[in-house]
Amino acid sequence: MPELKALELVRDLVAEARAAGRRHLLETEGLRILEALGFDLPRRIFLRGPGDPALAALENFPGDRVVLKLVQDELLHKTELGAVRILPRDLDLVAEAIADLAVDFPEARGFLLCAFVPHQAGFGHELLLGFRDTPDFGPVLSLGIGGTGAEFIARELRPGHEIVILKAGPTSPEELGLALADKALVRALCEPQRGRAPLFDRDRLLDLLGRFAAFARAVAPELLSEFEINPLALAGDRLVALDVLAKIGEPVPALPAPRPRSGLEALYRPASIAVVGVSSKMNPGRIILRNVVAAGFPAERVTVLKPGLDELDGCRCLPDLAALSAPVDLLIVAVAAEQVPELLREVIARRSARALIVIPGGMAEREGGAAIEDEIAGLLARARTEDWGGPVLNGGNCLGIRSRPGHYDTLFIPKWKLPPVEGDLAPMALISQSGAFAIARQTWIEDLRPRYLVTFGNQIDLTVADHLEHLADDPELKVFACYVEGFKTGDGARFCAVARRIHDRGGRVILYRAGRSASGARAAASHTASVAGDFVVTRELCRQAGVLVAESLEDFDDLVRVATALAGRPLGGRRLGLLSNAGFECVAMADALGPFELAPFSPETSGRLEAIFARARLGEIVDVHNPLDLTPIMNDELFVASVRAMMAEPELDLGVVGCVPLSGAINTLPPGADHHEDLFAPEALGPALVDFARTSPKPLVAVVDSGPLYDPLVRLLERGGIPTFRRADRALRILARLLG
Repeated sequence: MPELKALELVRDLVAEARAAGRRHLLETEGLRILEALGFDLPRRIFLRGPGDPALAALENFPGDRVVLKLVQDELLHKTELGAVRILPRDLDLVAEAIADLAVDFPEARGFLLCAFVPHQAGFGHELLLGFRDTPDFGPVLSLGIGGTGAEFIARELRPGHEIVILKAGPTSPEELGLALADKALVRALCEPQRGRAPLFDRDRLLDLLGRFAAFARAVAPELLSEFEINPLALAGDRLVALDVLAKIGEPVPALPAPRPRSGLEALYRPASIAVVGVSSKMNPGRIILRNVVAAGFPAERVTVLKPGLDELDGCRCLPDLAALSAPVDLLIVAVAAEQVPELLREVIARRSARALIVIPGGMAEREGGAAIEDEIAGLLARARTEDWGGPVLNGGNCLGIRSRPGHYDTLFIPKWKLPPVEGDLAPMALISQSGAFAIARQTWIEDLRPRYLVTFGNQIDLTVADHLEHLADDPELKVFACYVEGFKTGDGARFCAVARRIHDRGGRVILYRAGRSASGARAAASHTASVAGDFVVTRELCRQAGVLVAESLEDFDDLVRVATALAGRPLGGRRLGLLSNAGFECVAMADALGPFELAPFSPETSGRLEAIFARARLGEIVDVHNPLDLTPIMNDELFVASVRAMMAEPELDLGVVGCVPLSGAINTLPPGADHHEDLFAPEALGPALVDFARTSPKPLVAVVDSGPLYDPLVRLLERGGIPTFRRADRALRILARLLG
């Protein structure tokens, strides 16, 4: 196979280059690799100087032009330095140009003379194809616009359309198809445009990418960490590689040993807890202690490590770890960062705890603090070699965990700042690198009680992939809402693999990836000491794994709310039923259909709706069609009857109900002295819609397009399990994202 032949060649070339102290392969060497892979290349010869007898072969070159390139160690940007020239196919002119370059670049190894490949330089005619090793996802392929237009195209196209990103290694046709599906580049290349035939065959492109992915997996990162063809020119029906850059790989550090699963079980559902760093006065440790007990964890199974006291807040006190008669499942650490390594050393020596939550910051997020993290990581690595595997550690710089099934809460936020939410547990876990993000989101999705709220901070030990992997098979969890500022080494690939498994079982992973820009990456690093990777790579590979990647914080909140509220109901069809009591909203919804289509009403559905309209005396005012305009005349009873009739339509998959609540015909306000409305009356619009939605097998979404006066109506619908938006177009956009 070409890939095997190329692999052997790469091994030989890299060995020679390393022996010579080079960090990159020469372009001549890169072209030999491409030739072994079966790529089309221009005719070429290597010349030592202007008098090289091989120059006579120029007479056999096709066309009337040639490309002359300098070959020199570590010279990567030849065009900018004037080391690439396009010349007439004339022996004397070429020899003269070689002589000139030899003077300007006395350290040149030689000169590469290539036949000029005629091709159009427009959009879709010059591509960039390459791979590079990324710390978090491993080798990643890129296919984008090549040549001089690459930066402009990436800047102008809608995010996600400018480049194709693929994982390296075995890639199924289905995965390739998904990655290429909405890319403007692929459409321009492989679809007819204004009557002209496609520029290149899609199946040939898929085959090329598949073979290149297999090659990348074979050589990256140990042999090559980066390999880029730019441009890959479309010449007739061929893709011809005109230039190549290859960076030699570095030794790959070993990944940390897997975290003991027993430690994760102890972290999420501990049988016993100890807290260190509790003050007799109010401090974060004391707030944590009170929140642990208030969340339902039995006080008799909580130990406070504090000398000089026998009891605090109903929990026994012991002076130190040595006084524990038996190990605890979970040790919550709320001491200064400088004290953590010595405390951990004692925990490991005494085997005092199976899991730790390390609250303090002040480690790698401050200058000089990284040494503390390194010491902690070293202690854990040595403990992993022992028979018990050592403890797992969550943090530092975190708020810890609120585990409803585990009946404890380490968030050191006073109750009056983050009041507990009553009601059933939502089938959702919120997993956040930032504690502030997690609690801020909780206030925005305040009617949802996540089964788990996890903040993991600096990921000294446990990472986001560890948490997601541990929770992935919980049958009670349907939605996993994740905020990540940076993946640890290899963790992006693990995250995607677990997310795919969740997706395949019918769950949803929703991700907000911070650190997207250079300034955002710096902010993320200063906050949690994580190096932010390439957001485009994260977005594309996660999307291919079935992850919903939120483009904004507002989108994240809405995706979480809707996915959680509709968990268990089918959300896969594209046939919509739209209804509103305002004509403008019907038009707005129809204008914002996106990937959806309007479900046709059957004669039976139309008949039921016509009867309802007749009762409301609307039969001569409006027609029955989708979207359904109820007008402001429709009262509560007939409004809900219309919703029921529409949702019973067999051809309908999903309903969106708009309510502009200012109509005097419906009850949309709480009782007041200046009116007779009662939003909470059982027959009122809100409660009646909630009753219907609870038994409807089809998803129902509401829109209340009005100001703060009508917040109580929105809260009633949301608490009743109906996702509710304040704008119709936004509702349809978020639903389209969930549909995928």
